[in-house]
This record gives sequence, structure tokens and C-alpha cells, in this order.
Amino acid sequence: MVDLRRTIAVVDDDASIRRSVGRLVNAYGFANIEYASAEAFLVRDPAVAIDCLVLDIDLGGISGIELQHRLKETGVNLPVIFITALEDNRLSTEAEREGCIAYLRKPFAGSVLIAAIKKALGL
Repeated sequence: MVDLRRTIAVVDDDASIRRSVGRLVNAYGFANIEYASAEAFLVRDPAVAIDCLVLDIDLGGISGIELQHRLKETGVNLPVIFITALEDNRLSTEAEREGCIAYLRKPFAGSVLIAAIKKALGL
């Protein structure tokens, strides 16, 4: 079983996706925290340690790519796994150039996401 202190933040504006991903990571022994927007993630309690970020690209406000940029600018270098329903090679290329661990198109297999999380955490 995975160490429960490893926390995965799930940022997606679709509540059903947040719940599904949250349940999946919990089933594999990870803790999770859900955020409905990039803005909510940015004002989170900084005392709560986040080990990996599962991040939707199209969030309605600040995009997932923009959130990744903002985090890097402030010295926060969390491993990022992008999830998206968008078919956009430009976004995929940009995300990969920025160093994301994985770029997964919805719908994706749960096993693929868990493998990406384990890779991000060095497990």
C-alpha cells in the first residue's frame, strides 16, 4: 500500500471528474484534495502539502497551462499530470515542453493515470 501522506490535488471544473479521480487515487492509497478551479487552488492553505497535481487544461477561468506557469514563476515545481477532453496538439506540445509528467485525453484508463502518478512520485 502507498504511503497515505502522499497527497494528490485534483483540479477540474467538472465535479464528476473530480470525484471519480479522487475515488481512484484513494483506492490506490493516496490522499486527495479536490479544487473546482485554478483560482481555488491558488488560494489553498499553503500548509497542506501537495505531492502531485492532476490538472484539467480547460477550467473556464485560469487555464491549467496558465496555473502551471504561475506555480513555476513562484518557485512551486509540483509534478503535473494534465487531463483534458480537448484535441489540441499545440496545447499538448506546450504542456510537454513545460515538463508535465503525462498528458491524458479524457476518457482515459484509471490504470494509466495511476501509473503517471506513481511515475511523478518516483514510486
